[in-house]
Amino acid sequence: MACRKFYFHIVFRVIIILLNCLLLCWFIFQLPNVSLIILAAAGIAYQVIALIGYLNRVNTKIENTFLALLSGEVTSVSSNPGRKEEFYKISDYFNRLNQKLEGVKLEHEIRNNYFKTIVDQTSVGLISFEDDGHVEFVNEATRRIFKIFVLKNLTRLDTYKEGLSTFLLGLEPEKTELVTVVINGVLTQLSVKKINFKAGTKSLHLVTLQDIREELDQKEIESWQKLIRVLTHEIMNSITPITSVVNTLGRMFKSRESGKIVGPEDITVQSIERTVMGLDIVEQRGAGLIQFVNNYRQLTKLPIPEFQVAMVKPILQHVQMFYQALAEQKQVSLEIECHPSLEIRIDSALFEQVLMNLVKNAIEACEGKTGGHVKLVAGSTSDFILIEVEDNGKGIVPEVAENMFVPFFTTKEKGSGIGLNLSRQIIRLMGGNLDFTSIPGEKTVFTIKI
Repeated sequence: MACRKFYFHIVFRVIIILLNCLLLCWFIFQLPNVSLIILAAAGIAYQVIALIGYLNRVNTKIENTFLALLSGEVTSVSSNPGRKEEFYKISDYFNRLNQKLEGVKLEHEIRNNYFKTIVDQTSVGLISFEDDGHVEFVNEATRRIFKIFVLKNLTRLDTYKEGLSTFLLGLEPEKTELVTVVINGVLTQLSVKKINFKAGTKSLHLVTLQDIREELDQKEIESWQKLIRVLTHEIMNSITPITSVVNTLGRMFKSRESGKIVGPEDITVQSIERTVMGLDIVEQRGAGLIQFVNNYRQLTKLPIPEFQVAMVKPILQHVQMFYQALAEQKQVSLEIECHPSLEIRIDSALFEQVLMNLVKNAIEACEGKTGGHVKLVAGSTSDFILIEVEDNGKGIVPEVAENMFVPFFTTKEKGSGIGLNLSRQIIRLMGGNLDFTSIPGEKTVFTIKI
């Protein structure tokens, strides 16, 4: 029995009170004596008061113990009571409980410090706030991004961009947005994403902030470098033969000894024929340069999409019908797979243009391969419509893959190098993305995600 000593105390005190009551009755009925009666009554009153005081002391001990536990001060009840204490056994249980609570508290603090260290070391900024904009938590990355030490309310962020706090409060969950802010006079591009969660009874928002300015700058530089290499290559391929032909023609009509222009009597039919051939070359290369410039203009002047809800399968069937003859000529099978009810909100004409470009490339990639096939597959997930153009052609090697969407880059002898870049830009205008995966010699899949 955990409270045996307390039990014995109560029984003993009650017995003493009962004996005093019997003694009082004896004095009253058998030995009437006023002094003895008063003395016995005083003894009973004293024992009752002592019992009440004892119970009050016990209650106070129990109350203090539980108050200490409720307040989290586990060490305040971890004394080592002697065996004279009424509740030494329960106190021992409390001490064991305290040790476990101290262990849990220490483990909780270690875990909190561990996660706080991780959160502070990450390069992604984190802000947790309530519906009224009151900030619960910011990590070190957020302080570095905004160059601040304390953030109590989102309204302080309005100094970097007007209405930024309202934007963060109204940001749609799980959707990534790009925000441009000015921090210490420097234009900074932030990638922002928000999730909502509950912490106990509180409804909180957690926003992630990532400074992508350096990444964008680096990507922009790389894109320009690739584009300049391609432009330089194309222009030099046209200018070099033109310069060479012009120099050759010039030498034909100048004297080698004096350097003067020759007279009509020195011009032969062969010279005229070679001149005409040279001028044809200049004309062809000039026309090539004009076409190159027109292609560039086509890349920079994209049409504005006219959105409408369209059925996907008829579009795929139209593309299949358009390229069926080419596929048969190249001995390539062309199949489609799509549920009849699948719908998509797009510009049908532009979307069909993209598919035709992808299918044509796929058919040409299978040329000369036994059992070549191209397949258009359309489906959907909870968030996206997916259209895949799959072929089992020669594939795309890694050295070429990184340049596939670079303007004017092409591996074809007669290719312009703008088809894939133009297709990706069109899909992005419709709110989607175009990408690909390839296993050389086995399979290549271009995927449109909208």
